[in-house]
Amino acid sequence: MKTLLIVYHSMTGGTRQMAQAAAAGARSETGLRVCLLCAADAQAADVLDAGGFIFATPENLAAMSGKMKDFFDRTYYAALDKLSGRSYATLICAGSDGRNAAQQIERIATGWRLRRIADPIIICTHAQTPEEILRPKYIAEQDLRSCEELGATLASGMTLGIF
Repeated sequence: MKTLLIVYHSMTGGTRQMAQAAAAGARSETGLRVCLLCAADAQAADVLDAGGFIFATPENLAAMSGKMKDFFDRTYYAALDKLSGRSYATLICAGSDGRNAAQQIERIATGWRLRRIADPIIICTHAQTPEEILRPKYIAEQDLRSCEELGATLASGMTLGIF
């Protein structure tokens, strides 16, 4: 059975909600195992066992979070040259624009020779003050639906052998 691995980090809950929505969408597809892991818990073996990926991170200081960076640091070389052609998508919960975090993940995915199946979903919370940045995030229902649809699309493509 193929596995879709969703790796995320979330400090204030926004990215976790997005990752959970993507997982719910992916689980609507039968014949696929969906593995939702916090970045701190994900290991190289999880990456190697997966047939597709969703990487979800908050934007922290105009970059992916340190915990996501740590995940990639711990798994990158163990998976190098072993993932070519597998599909991925990206979810970003941003305070401003999220583009740099998405670009960082894209560069790592390029090194792994992954195939991007969609543009990154970047949800901007517009949190700019320390209080807003640290406050728990609540992602709008329509944005969560977009994440759910992305999860379902990647899962369907994997099940049908398109991705």
